Amino acid sequence: MAHRRKSGGSGWSGWISAAIVLVAIVALGVWIARRAMRATEGGTPAPAASTATAASAAAPAAAASIRHPIAQAAVPASASTAPLPTLDASDASDASVHAALVALGGGGLKDLLLPQSVVNHIVATVDALPRHELGSSSILPLRTPRGTFRTAETQGKLSADARNAERYVPYMAVVRHADPQALVAWYVHSYPLFQQAWRELGYPRGYFNDRLIVAIDDMLAAPTPAQPPALRLEQGRYVYVDPTLESLSVGQKLMLRLGPANAAELKAKLRTIRSLLTARPPSAVPAH
Repeated sequence: MAHRRKSGGSGWSGWISAAIVLVAIVALGVWIARRAMRATEGGTPAPAASTATAASAAAPAAAASIRHPIAQAAVPASASTAPLPTLDASDASDASVHAALVALGGGGLKDLLLPQSVVNHIVATVDALPRHELGSSSILPLRTPRGTFRTAETQGKLSADARNAERYVPYMAVVRHADPQALVAWYVHSYPLFQQAWRELGYPRGYFNDRLIVAIDDMLAAPTPAQPPALRLEQGRYVYVDPTLESLSVGQKLMLRLGPANAAELKAKLRTIRSLLTARPPSAVPAH
């Protein structure tokens, strides 16, 4: 027996085209972990805090040293001589970034990408992925998935319906479209923007690339249950019956809720990106 319940809505030429993978990964991940299992619409959302305030409230200690310098990334040197756009909130800057992404997003990004402060929102979302709570849905750079979250009941036990994977087809298409080498080359070329946004988020001595690697490693460490995990309805949303699963990070819950096939594809993409970024394979997952 399948059950359908309403799900509450939450919710950048050549170098920039590669950024769609990163955008899709982080935005999709946070929304799924935060909202995908809400059972009913119309609940009162928590007040939205500013991203700087949210980050400061749960910020880890500033990094004492850089663990993953961006210069170690295994990518070709940039051939671009064009200056980077400024990281500000002006309409012209936002329009430039948005137009470049939409033009090179393979046709699937136009309806997903939000128009303002994309770099800032990516940085804030990456910061949230290894945490256990998002803090505020206002940080997301993409629109949230359409449709409703479904459950299936087998012998009196609820679990996520396999058809939920259909809601994430547009996002997985964006992830699938971009080339990892182009993504990392663009990211290295544009890294000053990310580092600036990271400092403005509340980490004046921190290093954004270190946090990105933490987020990737955390998602790669997500478990792969042999069977769909059991759910229960609690205060208007579905939660995992297994407390170990319910206590997972935002990023790890993303992997569970994408479904096994999507999660395996996304993990493979993340491993390639991480390898290019660090020029070495993942080892132990850093603490977060």
